[in-house]
Amino acid sequence: MTGAAISSDRAESGGFRSVAAETGQPEGEAFPVHGPADVAAACAAAEAAFDIYRATGREERAAFLERIADEIMGIGDGLIVAAMRESGLPRARLEGERGRTTGQLRLFANVVRAGAWLGLRIDPALPDRQPLPRPDIRLRMIPLGPVAVFGASNFPLAFSTAGGDTASALAAGCPVVVKGHPAHPETGALVAAAIARAVAASGLPEGVFSHLVGPGNDLGAALVQDPRIAAVGFTGSRGGGLALMKLAQARPVPIPVYAEMSSINPVLLLPEALKARGQALGQAFVGSLTMGAGQFCTNPGLILAIEGEGLDAFVAAATEGVGGADAQVMLTTGIHDAFEKGTAALASNGSVETLARGREGNGCTRGQAALFQTTASAFLADKALGHEVFGASSIIVRCRDEAELRTVLAGLEGQLTATLHMDAADEAIASRLLPLLERKVGRILANGWPTGVEVCHAMVHGGPFPATSDARTTSVGSLAIDRFLRPVSYQNLAQALLPAELGDAAAGDGVPRLVDGVLTTG
Repeated sequence: MTGAAISSDRAESGGFRSVAAETGQPEGEAFPVHGPADVAAACAAAEAAFDIYRATGREERAAFLERIADEIMGIGDGLIVAAMRESGLPRARLEGERGRTTGQLRLFANVVRAGAWLGLRIDPALPDRQPLPRPDIRLRMIPLGPVAVFGASNFPLAFSTAGGDTASALAAGCPVVVKGHPAHPETGALVAAAIARAVAASGLPEGVFSHLVGPGNDLGAALVQDPRIAAVGFTGSRGGGLALMKLAQARPVPIPVYAEMSSINPVLLLPEALKARGQALGQAFVGSLTMGAGQFCTNPGLILAIEGEGLDAFVAAATEGVGGADAQVMLTTGIHDAFEKGTAALASNGSVETLARGREGNGCTRGQAALFQTTASAFLADKALGHEVFGASSIIVRCRDEAELRTVLAGLEGQLTATLHMDAADEAIASRLLPLLERKVGRILANGWPTGVEVCHAMVHGGPFPATSDARTTSVGSLAIDRFLRPVSYQNLAQALLPAELGDAAAGDGVPRLVDGVLTTG
């Protein structure tokens, strides 16, 4: 186990081996399978470290996050090589993902320094107020406690061991226990060792970070059920997220599970845009659909458009593009098998037409892109057509008119994104659709493709269930820190007992405060 230096109760199997994504075959030395005693030790270490770590100053914590970023970059090319082998993703993609991983750590370092996340509010006493005086009340946000983070299969760096959940939890002042994804144990171990070095170099308790590995579900279940864990961050399947939510709610003290689970990300092709550039949109769509073998939670899995020549041009171009797409290595044999099962179910549905399948490829994990189409009435009649197929698969739904398009949108589950392809002449219909889209998704974009998620202050990577378990939150961007904080009010406490940032002496330190209802900059 990487992190707190504790003994391991490795499973009787003796461990498990890393699997090469392209061949589906195990390679290299075995990794330990951590068990219940490891979970208990990691959670105990995290609990012991919590009060020390949450008391760190803003500059100390920010420097720690930056040190993690430096240590990850210091691993060098070995990290990229390991991730390529375990995920099947290309070098350029993984180098970019490493940059995103370190970039979001540095983003949160800046967030910590700025201090707005503290949510400081001060309502001074009004002893002469009638009919009753007002007491002195001050508020700040504090960290929840140790957080369990589950690594994601499709982002071995940016959503895994040192990914956004880990970065935002550490920024909030929460120790983290990571359950590494079994699809990339070597990658996770390299990153975990880098974080451990940053912990040591920063003079922090070892329990600030721990890393557990194992191929089964028992490890994750034990982690969520440990009474010292205060919250969970998860990116993965709907089934996995729901299972963790059930476990968390069944605890004697329930805890929040922030799960990003399932989305088909509707793309709306509005009439005038289709008329003007239907063919070009079809070609661009294929690039988004097949990027990374379609293994993005924001993959465009649903196309909605009104019948017409523009839609016909889009369909023709998209069909040609998908048909010529090379088969790509998928992350694991399990993900590939699920993709094949999902596309087969669509292909065998009597109300669905298969427009194209990509080229065949050699190897047990190579997925062929798939494109289907159906009518709005058929889509509305069969909820299974709206289920996510994780991979390069999408279904075009042909609508007779705007009213039918609105009906389809109204029936959709919650989504991470919705995209509007539109020209100026489409603004009227877009304005009528926007209120409905706001109720359905976390991010609305125009004239682009949803597969790019910018890590910034204004980003929302979340949405109504089942896109996420809590539509009020995001797992990407600086607002992700809010998931791991809670408010505490202090009433009539002496200045000597108040947290330093709430005391009168802290005025002018540059941290934003709401003082008697007026926002100040410190």
